Amino acid sequence: MTTDTPARLLQLLSLLQTPREWPGGELADRLSVSRRTVRRDVDRLRDLGYPVQATMGADGGYRLVAGKAMPPLVLDDEEAVAIAVGLRAGAGHAVEGVEEASVRALAKLEQVLPSRLRHRVSTLQAATSPLVFGGADGATIAPETLTVLASTATGHEKLRFGYRAKDGIESRRQVEPYRLVSTGRRWYLVAYDLEREDWRTFRVDRITDPFATGARFTQRELPEGDAAEFMRRTVWRNTPSFALDVSFAASAEYVAARLPGHLGTPVAEGEDACRLRVTATDSVVWLAMRLALVDAEFTVHGPAELAGYIRDLGTRMVNSSSPKISPSGV
Repeated sequence: MTTDTPARLLQLLSLLQTPREWPGGELADRLSVSRRTVRRDVDRLRDLGYPVQATMGADGGYRLVAGKAMPPLVLDDEEAVAIAVGLRAGAGHAVEGVEEASVRALAKLEQVLPSRLRHRVSTLQAATSPLVFGGADGATIAPETLTVLASTATGHEKLRFGYRAKDGIESRRQVEPYRLVSTGRRWYLVAYDLEREDWRTFRVDRITDPFATGARFTQRELPEGDAAEFMRRTVWRNTPSFALDVSFAASAEYVAARLPGHLGTPVAEGEDACRLRVTATDSVVWLAMRLALVDAEFTVHGPAELAGYIRDLGTRMVNSSSPKISPSGV
């Protein structure tokens, strides 16, 4: 018999989170209590914000329904492992907003995962896909790095790490982490650098050995008010930019759906024509790849170095085709 009320409530909640209706008598048998106790426990769950619905009659029972807010979930081992693996995969996807939310959720989940389940998550992830996330230039990031950064930012906990600057100079930093920001190509950490007494933006793929110090801090007010906007202005201020001007022989909707959001939205110039004019900070090589993936004819009006690179690349691709192979492959 389950006499400990908190333990019994958790057991009841775990049963109710299975998508089915539970007759009162079956719940009472499962919990080794009376039906009256089941009714009292259901009322306690309702007081805690869990929307438990009861139906009357011989076939009536209890089930959880959708509420105004999502209360905490009770997961078994298999469910926790499955969600953790899914969140790790979601953190690497270039879907706007999804990757950042995945990292925050992953940090919360892995903080409470028992060591035996952490090992299962790592083993399963390693067996299905590399335990790294790729950047635009081939840089990789371990999921553990992202979760440490996310958990310290959420918990307002000071952070120490090694950092390699663009020029290769390495240093040790102690910061008050504010927010992780994903551009779809790279991860950045916005933080207040305690030694330099100023706000800084750090590329996560250049961070090594992040360590949560355990020292709490009161969060400072970010100058820009928004981490993404602060990072955008900081990166653009320190990165060479150029005017990208490309026209496409396709609709604006078609092209916009195949380009990263940070490149902006093309303007329609007819039913099957559009033009993209934007200030870009991306590399010429990366832009050439993204334009090719649109899968539509396009013309680069600027910059000249991008047009030249695409022209040279096209020549190399044509020359790499063996004349001994016919289009049919015979």
